[in-house]
Amino acid sequence: MLEGRSCLFSRALPSSCEQESNWSYMTYRVEKLEVGKEKRPLEIDAEELHVQDADVKCSPDIDAHQKDIPVIKRRRPLQGDSEEEEFRIDLANGKDPLEIDLEDQHQTDVAGGEWPLEIDGEEPQLREFREPTEADESIELTSIDLTYSTLEDESRELSSEGESDEPGFDLSLSLADQSNSQHQAEDLDSLILPIGRDMSINCLIRCSRSDYGFIASLNRSFRSIIQSGELYRERRKSGVIEHWIYFSCQLLEWEAFDPIRQRWMRLPTMTFNECFMCSDKESLAVGTELLVFGKEVMSHVIYKYSILTNSWSSGMSMNAPRCLFGSASLGEIAILAGGCDSQGNILASAELYNSETGTWEMLPCMNKPRKMCSGVFMDGKFYVIGGVGGSDSKPLPCGEEYNLQTRVWTEIPDMTPVRSGAPKENEAAAAEAPPLVAVVNNELYAADYADMEVRKYEKETRLWLTVGWLPDRVVSMNGWGLAFRACGDKLVVIGGPRALGEGFIELNSWVPSEGPPQWNLLASKQSGNFVYNCAVMGC
Repeated sequence: MLEGRSCLFSRALPSSCEQESNWSYMTYRVEKLEVGKEKRPLEIDAEELHVQDADVKCSPDIDAHQKDIPVIKRRRPLQGDSEEEEFRIDLANGKDPLEIDLEDQHQTDVAGGEWPLEIDGEEPQLREFREPTEADESIELTSIDLTYSTLEDESRELSSEGESDEPGFDLSLSLADQSNSQHQAEDLDSLILPIGRDMSINCLIRCSRSDYGFIASLNRSFRSIIQSGELYRERRKSGVIEHWIYFSCQLLEWEAFDPIRQRWMRLPTMTFNECFMCSDKESLAVGTELLVFGKEVMSHVIYKYSILTNSWSSGMSMNAPRCLFGSASLGEIAILAGGCDSQGNILASAELYNSETGTWEMLPCMNKPRKMCSGVFMDGKFYVIGGVGGSDSKPLPCGEEYNLQTRVWTEIPDMTPVRSGAPKENEAAAAEAPPLVAVVNNELYAADYADMEVRKYEKETRLWLTVGWLPDRVVSMNGWGLAFRACGDKLVVIGGPRALGEGFIELNSWVPSEGPPQWNLLASKQSGNFVYNCAVMGC
C-alpha cells in the first residue's frame, strides 16, 4: 500500500493567527488509473485538472515533491456545506501539487457554477460530486505506472467501441514501443532476421549437430525450433545426415561419439532397475531417439532417450512385447521382427515403429518364427537374417525380405553368413551372438568373429565372399562384446583387448568404397572393454 504525507495549507482566514488545529488539510496518493472504453487517460499536452469522484480514503504519507503523481485527492469545506466534501483531481503531466496557488481559490459553492480551484487560468472539469461512504474505507490502494494516450490510442478505442478490451495489450507501453515489440516477436520468428525464417532453417540444417546445443542457447526461438525436432525433419528431407555412435560398456551407462568432431559425450544415467539391468537388452536408434529394450520382473520394458530433451523416459509398449528380436531403422521408422515373448515362445510377428508419431503398427507375420536374429535395411527393404527357430532352437540359414510397398515377406535361402565351425541346421546352436551384419551403400557386410574376417554378400549369386580382416586388437566371447555397425559410408568395429589390466575401448573404421579393409583408429577411451549394446543414430 502506498501512503501519502499530509500537506497543510492555510485557508483564506480573517486572521493568520488562527490555530493550526483548525486548518484544513490536503492529502494525495497514487492510485490505479483505469482506462476503459468510456475513459480517456491523460494526454501529454493536457493542462487541465479533472476533478473526479473520491472512491478511496486518502493515505497521509506520500512524498509531496514526487513529480510523477498522477492523482491528487483534496478535502476542504466549501461555503454552505455542513461537512467536508471530497474531490479527486487528476493532475496533468509535470504539475506538482505543491505549486498550486491556493491563495486565489474561490470559496463559492460548486453547484453555483464557481470553480473551487484554478491553475494557470484553466478550470478543471467537474465529473462527479458526492460524499464519501463507509465502503470507501475498505478499498485498497493500488499503484499504477503513469501512462498517456495518443491520437492513435483514441482511434483504436473508437474503432473498437462496443467490444471488450484487447487481452494482452500493455498499457505501460507507448504505441511506438508496442510496434517495436511486435517487430521483435516477428524478428524472433524469423530466426536470422535479414534472411528470413526459411533461409534461416536452410542454414541451420547445414550446421553440425554438435553446435545445436550452443545455437539453442541464443534465444527462445532457436531453442524451440531445435527441441521441436523441426530441424532434424528438414535435415532428413534435404539428405543432411550426421551419424553418431551410441554404446554402453557399463550397465545403465551410455556414451556417444561424434566421428566428425572426434568428440565424446556422456548421456544421463538410466533409471536404476536391478531386474532390467541384469536382463538381456537390445538397442535401436530411430529418428532422434535411442530405444533400449529389456525385461522387468513380469513384463518387458522400453527406455527411450531423446536427443531433443537429453533425457530418458519409459512407459512405451509394443503391441506384442518381445526380446531377442532383429531390428533396423530407416529415417524415422524402425521394424522389429521375431524374438520371443515373456513366456519364451518364439515369434514370427513383426511391428513397425514411427518415432515422429510414437506409434506401433503390427505387420504381417514372417514365414518362419525366429529369435536371436539380426535386421538391416537394404535397397529400401527390410531383411531378417539368421537366428534360431523351431521347438529345438535350430539355426536358420535362410533370411527373409519384407517389401514395405507390397507388405509381403519373401524367404531368401542361404542368406545367413556361415562361419567355420558353426553348427549345422540340424544341430543345436551354441550360446553365440546374432549375426554381426551391417549395410553400407546398399551392400551387406558381415564380421566373422571366429576367423576375424570381413565378408561381403553378393546379391546375384547369394554368396558370402571374404574381403579382408577385422582389426587385430578386438576380441569377443562368441560374438558378444563386439559391435559391428554401419556409420554413414563407413563400417565401424567397436571393442577392446581382453588383456588383463587394459580397460579401454577402441573405435576402428573402414570405408569400403576405398578398397580392401584398411582399418583406421578413430578414437580410444579408457572404459570397459565389453560392449553390451551399440546403435548408430543418423539425423
